[in-house]
Amino acid sequence: MRSLYDVVKRPIISEKSAALAEVGGRYTFEVDSKATKDEVKDAVSQLFKVKVRKVNTAIVHGKVKRAGASYKKRSNWKKAIVTLEDGQRIDFYQAN
Repeated sequence: MRSLYDVVKRPIISEKSAALAEVGGRYTFEVDSKATKDEVKDAVSQLFKVKVRKVNTAIVHGKVKRAGASYKKRSNWKKAIVTLEDGQRIDFYQAN
């Protein structure tokens, strides 16, 4: 069985994801490409001690970038948008 940290790799912090979190209680994570929605739901609820309502996933295709005279392709990765129950929230920036 995979570790919780193998399923959820990192939170995605951007202006769009911050707006989703503030308005709708939706948080964005980079997850393992083979992770299922149930695995993501269990991992987020155990890691952050919150109740998850639903999980949406998407494969983000890597961009083609130019490196000198040749072209390179970045790797594809999987994104999960996790919706929490009402009144739940995750604090990524906690002041000590």
